[in-house]
Amino acid sequence: MRLTIINQFYTPDISPTAHLSASLAEHFAASGHDVTVITSRGGYSKDAEKKDGAEHRASSVDVRRIWTPRLGKASIVKRLADYFFFYLGTFFTALFMQKQDVIITLTTPPFVGWAAVLHKMFHRKTKVILWNMDCYPEAPERADMIKTDGFMSRLLQFVNRAMFKRLDHLVGLDTAMIDLLMGRYDPAKLDKRKSLPTTIIPNWEDADFFPKDAEHEPWEGIERHGIAGKFVILYLGNMGVGHEFDTVLDAAELLQDDDRIVFLFIGGGKRKDPTAEDAKERGLKNVIVQGYVPKAETPSVMSSVSCSLITLRDNMLGVMSPSKLHSNLAMRLPILYVGPKASNVDDAIERFDCGITLTIGDAEGLAEAVRELASNEQRFNIMQTAARTAFDEAYNDKATHAAFDDLLERVTGQRASQGDHA
Repeated sequence: MRLTIINQFYTPDISPTAHLSASLAEHFAASGHDVTVITSRGGYSKDAEKKDGAEHRASSVDVRRIWTPRLGKASIVKRLADYFFFYLGTFFTALFMQKQDVIITLTTPPFVGWAAVLHKMFHRKTKVILWNMDCYPEAPERADMIKTDGFMSRLLQFVNRAMFKRLDHLVGLDTAMIDLLMGRYDPAKLDKRKSLPTTIIPNWEDADFFPKDAEHEPWEGIERHGIAGKFVILYLGNMGVGHEFDTVLDAAELLQDDDRIVFLFIGGGKRKDPTAEDAKERGLKNVIVQGYVPKAETPSVMSSVSCSLITLRDNMLGVMSPSKLHSNLAMRLPILYVGPKASNVDDAIERFDCGITLTIGDAEGLAEAVRELASNEQRFNIMQTAARTAFDEAYNDKATHAAFDDLLERVTGQRASQGDHA
């Protein structure tokens, strides 16, 4: 089967979608398919090739790198210039490449899926799968970058509707994302066509990076912060505008009298310093905020704490899926999730009972959940086991690759391991 993946980033770039794209491309190539990747020469970082030696990966994949000026993300003008040249090169490549059986297109940059649609216009038997990572114009709407249902939003919605009519399948990261996109762009709502088939496939971590019985050295920060032997709730990663921390600090205030319990924030982002200042102003000695640790240290950090904290603002539901979930599950950390239902985190908790979902503003509920996990060893141990089970069954590369194999078979009618060309 001839198969192409389109995404602006690819290894050795360090962005998450670069590694997800490479993981899937390598899997398809190993299954006997003729795999092409259309990507850019640029990336998040100009020295990305020094990060992990990934330039030697995927030798059986035909990687076609589009020239871009690599101006970076310092301004919207520079970002749009990189987008423009990537669009131009991708459309040209898709137009003149040999007929593909399947094209899987991601959403970086926005609407690059039209390159796959262009190929399909000349090769009608080609199947186009949109692997949706980002929602435009919904994400900038919710970030107040553009007016909701304003002129720019309506224009971009029109572009989406026209593209969705020509897709063969939609892959989303969680229930909320599928509901959001189908609510706006389902072809059945527009001209009485059949609904676009959809599948939820979450993002993942490489199972080989998280051996089930691996042992890790204790993180030195546990002693440095004086929290050895305590019940530590860890928030690890970006503390950005899509995340909510007021409820967490309110809960920490309610738990001040319990010296067993500590909230540990490790990361960066726009809300890191305000959260640290708010905790200091409240006199919360059970809250510790520090910057990022090197990635090599994160397994030691996660193995040294008790459970994981993940938050999501209500208005980010459907447009943002916290990626820290997967590694936390791999490290057997029960999840305390503060945010709306139907997100990727809530999906995991509902399916595997590997944590507790709480709504924003429910500080008392969060405090009670923490007390229960810190006091009820049996329930805590059950959730630890459930977290690893969730990773092993649904959130590692082997599980998600199998889900994509099943999807290809449904879309094309060919067995996923079949390498013969159509």
